Amino acid sequence: MEKEINILGIESSCDETAASVVRNGTEVLSNVVSTQIAIHRKFGGVVPEIASRKHIAHIMPVIDKALQDAGLPLEQIDAIAVTYGPGLVGALLVGLSAAKGLAFGTGKPLIGVNHLEGHVFANFLADRELKPPFLALVVSGGHTSLLVVEDYRTFRLLGQTRDDAAGEAFDKIARFMGLPYPGGPEIEKLALSGNPSAIDFPRPLLPDCYDFSFSGLKSAVINYVHTEEQRGTELNRADVAASFQQAIVDVLVKRCQEALKATGLSRIVLAGGVSANRHLQEALAGGARAVGAELVHPTPILCTDNAVMVAVRGYYQYLDHDFAGLWLNADPNLKLGEK
Repeated sequence: MEKEINILGIESSCDETAASVVRNGTEVLSNVVSTQIAIHRKFGGVVPEIASRKHIAHIMPVIDKALQDAGLPLEQIDAIAVTYGPGLVGALLVGLSAAKGLAFGTGKPLIGVNHLEGHVFANFLADRELKPPFLALVVSGGHTSLLVVEDYRTFRLLGQTRDDAAGEAFDKIARFMGLPYPGGPEIEKLALSGNPSAIDFPRPLLPDCYDFSFSGLKSAVINYVHTEEQRGTELNRADVAASFQQAIVDVLVKRCQEALKATGLSRIVLAGGVSANRHLQEALAGGARAVGAELVHPTPILCTDNAVMVAVRGYYQYLDHDFAGLWLNADPNLKLGEK
């Protein structure tokens, strides 16, 4: 009989305080998330100092609830996995300090998890047959990266954003249009009633590489809105949202198709907060099929920040005995594949 390996995952990289217990990398025993969206909405975005203070208040109750929901005492946890980067340094330190304290007090192994790798590994729950190698597109508020997952510990970066990430562009345009935080879901909601072909916004495709650049597109949207307002033209906000969203999706799909053809890989996974965007999911699934590949993406609850993905990534690191010392520190600028 396979030994049961129970991993406690802890996540606090931004504005969600989360803890989860996952057994053998596939069975989610608990998933607790305390979100701060309502708190930060009044400021139009995450305020790091406020986020850190809320994490301090919530971290231990969230961990206790995760253990309670899982029906396991801390003694039956095999290892404690925690996000140590990238993210807001103050926020990261809260979760990291709690994990280090638990590891020290119980003698359990400590596992430092790269937040971005965690997002990728959430896809192992979406498709139990998923195995490396495969292509991965990580799209979030701070990151847009295209990489090859060669095995369970090797990640080869093909391209990344040179300026604004896709999620960051969504949030900035949403704020510019007066939509509430978080902006990505609000843009998607508004775009549902708009015409994605109404406005021909640029599709920035950098030559001879897989990198991304969305700052020019963001500027084009802002300039278009200002020009229409100066002309006294009645602005169709839904058309702006739909056309802007379509431009971003077109670029992401095009780059992924190029990478799939170049690598010969037959599967691509979608990861990060923007992976919850249904229009992106549908367009990328169609784009993948057009080049003979298949898309895998997490369930909506695992698209945004959570501790399930941290525990799943931690499970595979546990199998490799990839443990961290108690001197592990937060790394707000941690890159994919780095230790």
